[in-house]
Amino acid sequence: MAVRVLMLSWEYPPRVVGGLARAVCGLSRALVARGVEVTVLTLGEAGSPFREEDRGVEVIRVRNGFPSSPDLIPTIAHFNFDLIQAAVPLMETGFDLIHAHDWLVAYAARTLKHGYRLPLVATLHATEHGRNQGLHTPLQRYIHDMEWTLTYEAWRVILCSEAMREEASRLFHLPGDKTLVLPNGIEPDEVAVPEGEDLAAFRRAHAAPDQPMILAMGRLVPEKGFHVLLDAFRLILERTPKAKLVLAGEGPQRKALEEQAERLGIAQHVYFKGFATDPVRNRLLHVADVAVFPSLYEPFGIVALEAMSVGLPVVAARSGGLAEVVEHGETGFLVPPGDAGALADALVPLLISPGLREHLGRKGQERARTRFGWVRVAERTLEAYHRILEERRQVRWLSLLDGVRPRDRRADGGAGLEGLPSRYTGDGTLAPATPAPAPGAAAQGGRAGRAARPGHTSPGPASAS
Repeated sequence: MAVRVLMLSWEYPPRVVGGLARAVCGLSRALVARGVEVTVLTLGEAGSPFREEDRGVEVIRVRNGFPSSPDLIPTIAHFNFDLIQAAVPLMETGFDLIHAHDWLVAYAARTLKHGYRLPLVATLHATEHGRNQGLHTPLQRYIHDMEWTLTYEAWRVILCSEAMREEASRLFHLPGDKTLVLPNGIEPDEVAVPEGEDLAAFRRAHAAPDQPMILAMGRLVPEKGFHVLLDAFRLILERTPKAKLVLAGEGPQRKALEEQAERLGIAQHVYFKGFATDPVRNRLLHVADVAVFPSLYEPFGIVALEAMSVGLPVVAARSGGLAEVVEHGETGFLVPPGDAGALADALVPLLISPGLREHLGRKGQERARTRFGWVRVAERTLEAYHRILEERRQVRWLSLLDGVRPRDRRADGGAGLEGLPSRYTGDGTLAPATPAPAPGAAAQGGRAGRAARPGHTSPGPASAS
């Protein structure tokens, strides 16, 4: 029988905030092509249907956007309650496991896991600690706590790079056999442009024919390193005065970056494109001469993979997953994060040498399409699902169920959501702390176990898994 998976994600196309939406979409479609039945529960977007089929993927959206709230925590709480409410009637159709993506769906994932005794797989696409180079505010510590809870409750934690595995294992004390590295993928069709598209005219709208064009894409946030890129671009203009930088993306740092470009005297050579839809992104990738990703923190860097897949040479900071996607000197160049001089030194040779661009672009395209196709990623994900389901069959499920009154149990021995204690505190916040195991249930270690942090008891595979 086909494996049935309930995917939980806070974004899914057409709602695209970062790389997570494309990753969940690409994986879901590829799993369906492998015979897996996938239902995605996600947040709605204005104009998008509440229920649709996307290339075989059942997509159910719970609302259009987050409710207006000055406080993120109750907003996320209400979103998770909506996910749970939408999931309850679906669960009666019978799922084999739950696959949750990032902390914003952690509460719903944990509740459904225990309510229906289903193994939980968690993919962590980034960490709050990594994004901010530490935890500096109560909100950041809260998000970190929710990430901890999600990884604690998961039967297996999937990371998109070895760098992310090292980071998550250190931050959340994950045993090695609980983690699995599966990269994000790419499909060539996703970055193609329609036949007959006038790319020459599109190129002229962004750079003159004699201007070598550098493309940078991503959210305008500090960890993406665009402030470093602007410093580097000033140095580049001293050596290649006709260069043009197109920066596609939106975010809270846009005004600061525009002011920085003015201060550096390079504003006339920098085009702040704003948010790029998928068709615009594809056209940009096809008309640029080189792509640059100066991230200070980058768990994977799917946009770099998209650039490589169309034959665009890439210069990237040697940070996180970027160092695993780009082969230095073979498919592009890697530089130390935060080093504007090194970034300029790597970009200038590509701007002045079409032959070098063509060579690195061809090698990068080959690597992207052979090593990072969604078909391959889906095959490995399905293998992981089968292993988890086999392990599930070999253990007895304990956990919260021993504390549920007999009359609250379902006929099949499960508790159902009505038997679970509420974790909503009543003041609009969630309680991320992991529950203690049932009375008399011994911690058994194993794949789902780990050394408990203060105030937590680590459940064994029959309880946390």
